[in-house]
Amino acid sequence: MTGDPHRYDDIIHLPHFVSQNRKHMSLHDRAAQFAPFAALSGYDESIRETARLTDHEDELSESSLNELDMKLQIIRLHIKEQPLITLTYFIPDEHKEGGRYETVSFHVSSVDPLKRVMITADKQRIPIDHISRIESELFEESEDL
Repeated sequence: MTGDPHRYDDIIHLPHFVSQNRKHMSLHDRAAQFAPFAALSGYDESIRETARLTDHEDELSESSLNELDMKLQIIRLHIKEQPLITLTYFIPDEHKEGGRYETVSFHVSSVDPLKRVMITADKQRIPIDHISRIESELFEESEDL
């Protein structure tokens, strides 16, 4: 800045102007004036979605797959009893690659090997291909597992 450094000395110490005709605008209202000019609407949501972590589905070994298959057969043999089981399965994410593992306990009402689903007593359908672990008292009786 060039020029006289004292050019505003006559007004610099005057009191801030306050209108007698209009009431003071709140900071919230002042900020709202500029909201329509937000250049990147949806940007914050996109950043949160990108930052959200997901797990990758583990690929089971051949022996683990065989063990799960034997456990499913035992469950099908006892299906009329609606056995209580605890299983861990993968739920794919609807919006991005990956998903999450969930462990739940429930009574099984049926196992459909053709559609590859397990149906709970409350009618939930769990894809057999996403199951990674099954536990139940049924398997304690069987010495093969």
